[in-house]
Amino acid sequence: MRKINQPFYNLKPDKREKIIHAALQEFAENGYEQASTNNIVKNAGIGKGMLFYYFKNKKELYLYLIDYSLAIITNEFLGKIDTNEPDFIERLRQIAKIKMAYNQDYPNILGFLANVYIQEEIELPENLTKRYEEIINLRHSVMYENIDTSLFREDVDREKAYQLIGWSIEGYQNNLMKQFKHQNVTTTNMDPYWDEFYDYLKILKTIFYK
Repeated sequence: MRKINQPFYNLKPDKREKIIHAALQEFAENGYEQASTNNIVKNAGIGKGMLFYYFKNKKELYLYLIDYSLAIITNEFLGKIDTNEPDFIERLRQIAKIKMAYNQDYPNILGFLANVYIQEEIELPENLTKRYEEIINLRHSVMYENIDTSLFREDVDREKAYQLIGWSIEGYQNNLMKQFKHQNVTTTNMDPYWDEFYDYLKILKTIFYK
């Protein structure tokens, strides 16, 4: 991939992020083949000529967004998780809070990357494929590294417990995100929801821990 034109990086951050957000949303909703650059420039508030001044073509924009998204996931999500927390349920509580803030700031990245690596509409450069694999490994590490398995009841299958706990927390979080899909979470008092969430975590600990 050629180096992106310097004028793109010379844009004011808010203008640059608006272009990135518009492109991520379009690709996340429609995939690579069906994504419309006309929709991207319309939602970004720029001329089509400017988009192709910054990026040579649609594919180059797409590859740039993959590179951008992988960096965001690494630094703004996985990189913020404290793997020194040995309690699996507490680890997931921490991840849930980070993920909530992450999805608020970067709402289209997960959907975009899911399209990229599940649909596989274009062949990706080896370096992007390798980085994605590294992120999968990093995700496994931040989930399970340094977990104190002695906290679990001896009659519980720990691998199944991991899955059930993870599904429970993810399900609650997905339900919460649907409720706030069209709201600004930063202006909402989230304390009652987190209190409810912690109550559910206590129940999970009662079920699975000694």
